[in-house]
Amino acid sequence: MSNELQALGDSKLTGWHLRAIIVAGIGFFTDAYDIFIINLAVPMMGYVYYTENNNKIPKQYEGPLKGATAFGTLIGQLLFGYLGDRLGRKKMYGSELIIIIFATICCAIAGSWAKGVNVIAILGFWRFILGIGIGGDYPVSAVITSEFASTKRRGMMIAAVFASQGTGILVGALFTVIMLAIFQGAIRADQNNFDYVWRLMLAFGCVPAIFTVYFRLTMPESPRYTLEVNGDAEKAAEDLRGIMDIEEKDHLEAQHKIAKVNSQQPTFAQHFGQWKNLKVLLGTSLSWFFLDIAFYGLSLNQSYVLQAIGYSSKGLSPYDAMWTEAVGNLIISLMGTVPGYWFTVFLIERMGRIKIQLMGFAFLTIIFIVLSAGFYKIRDTAVALFVALFTLAQFFFNFGPNTTTFVLPSEVFPTRFRSTAHGISAASGKLGAIIATFGFNQLVEIGGKDGEHAFLPQTLGIFAAIMFLGFLSTFWVPETKGKSLEEISGETN
Repeated sequence: MSNELQALGDSKLTGWHLRAIIVAGIGFFTDAYDIFIINLAVPMMGYVYYTENNNKIPKQYEGPLKGATAFGTLIGQLLFGYLGDRLGRKKMYGSELIIIIFATICCAIAGSWAKGVNVIAILGFWRFILGIGIGGDYPVSAVITSEFASTKRRGMMIAAVFASQGTGILVGALFTVIMLAIFQGAIRADQNNFDYVWRLMLAFGCVPAIFTVYFRLTMPESPRYTLEVNGDAEKAAEDLRGIMDIEEKDHLEAQHKIAKVNSQQPTFAQHFGQWKNLKVLLGTSLSWFFLDIAFYGLSLNQSYVLQAIGYSSKGLSPYDAMWTEAVGNLIISLMGTVPGYWFTVFLIERMGRIKIQLMGFAFLTIIFIVLSAGFYKIRDTAVALFVALFTLAQFFFNFGPNTTTFVLPSEVFPTRFRSTAHGISAASGKLGAIIATFGFNQLVEIGGKDGEHAFLPQTLGIFAAIMFLGFLSTFWVPETKGKSLEEISGETN
């Protein structure tokens, strides 16, 4: 490992590091806001466009509308992950945010183009494009943060970026409550005024991103990429001087090693053709896949669980029904979702990534077994306990695998494959999210009338089994705590 990268790994937390966290974090705030706000927007659209269907979007439309973003995200993760290694981190950083901003605006103004192409279809199309931008943010932001971070604080920095997702989910629920309060009189007079609310909710998602684009476009190239992939020690040293003190002799010393290092690098197929490397990629991919089946299955359908425990909108006016649902989402975010992310940020360097991931999967397995086996008894005799367990599940999603599955792929792979491998791992997660999005709505209705959610207890039991598989797949991933990226990937020289 060159002296330059050693210096970068040993560096203290600086203002520049904080800037990198904020710039990447605002992107993830936007990502999460845009993904999960649809959970609250869909019921409003039912009141506007489907009054003849009991004010609900038909199931055959709801699944694709919610899942469109996940499809786009999967493509974006693979595409931007590959291009991040092929063209460099800097060339891709910021372009994904431009896609997000443009698509978000188009979502907010979506309307029917022609007879037979209604607002749901148009919104679904732009949600798909939005997903491509969101997907691109995963590998590029994770890898840039990882490669600029110091060894001692790398996990904390990457986790802090991802924790912005929790803030995005929280603000989405809070902004919905605010909009409902502002439009209360108009909605009570005419439920078609929900049309203004859901559009404003979607549009707000691009506001933070607009203020971040410039800083992403002017971010320097990752010194690790410049040095280890491009073989340009001079440029790597120049980029490093912008954020820390690097002496001339350091990059001259590294320059003599570049030709030798580059000539010995294996291809992607050669590297992952070895079982010791392939099992790490399988570990990061499978653990993320299993996680997202349960995480997205519940997060995009919290209303199902809230209704099942009696926190229901049945019999309420359209306004009161939406207010009840928005407040329920806000409470869950405040009590479980957001604290879980920040527990990981503050403890990841002390506990390590693998311990947190194993702990999270283990607790989630237990919680879902209890909720599944005792569903009706707990619901009918101790609703507060049910809410506590469900909130605890949200906590351990985030003080657990939802954060660590994002952190680990940005650390365990060599620099030349890091972005691609992170993209593959993240795309595996989104495949799980797609399965959950399309499967959950159908699965919970087995054995009962539509709207009864008769199979919800068994669905939670299935989630328990899936969380246990996530626990097992974690053992293929090495611990990265306290090690430089070069030590982890075997790039030390």
